[in-house]
Amino acid sequence: MAPHPWVGWDPYRHPEGLRDGAALVLVYPHALGGSAGAPAPREPHVLLTVRGSKLRQHTGQVSFPGGAVDADESFETAALREASEEVGVAPASVRLLGRLTPLHIPVSGYLLHPVVGIVDERPDFRIAEWEVARLLEVPIARLRDRSIVKREMRSREHDGRTVQLNWPYFDLDGEKVWGATAMALAEFAAMVGEAAE
Repeated sequence: MAPHPWVGWDPYRHPEGLRDGAALVLVYPHALGGSAGAPAPREPHVLLTVRGSKLRQHTGQVSFPGGAVDADESFETAALREASEEVGVAPASVRLLGRLTPLHIPVSGYLLHPVVGIVDERPDFRIAEWEVARLLEVPIARLRDRSIVKREMRSREHDGRTVQLNWPYFDLDGEKVWGATAMALAEFAAMVGEAAE
């Protein structure tokens, strides 16, 4: 889900001086629909947020709950704290499963550390409205549907010239999920798929 070509960016080498960020890839059961008199089956979902319009960076973009890592925090502690602040997830309810690949976000100078966690019940989400415009609750099975992967061409300036990039994104609930969030989501979906096979 990385753009191609991505000039000036190397997914295997990170520049010095990046600030650490952490995000929670939260997995939880959620029921969709159901018939009269029968409860809907619960399916595993993953949570995404649409970032609020008053934030300084990445306004309106889709991301996992997350933010900067404080000096005395682990990536896991920071991811849980940010999820608590942004969407009201109780840190003690989350079982941490591990980390995904760190991702360099050039536009904001962060090195994002996605942390995967799971809860037994769908949290009673409470949105911090100045940080989060809305929630996207995505069935994990939907991430295996290739029809939600789209592409568009975007122009970027690099070394005094304009470069055309082929930019992939997930089309989810009317939102374009691209960049570091899409790359982490694709890695997560691939890992879940391997575990299920």
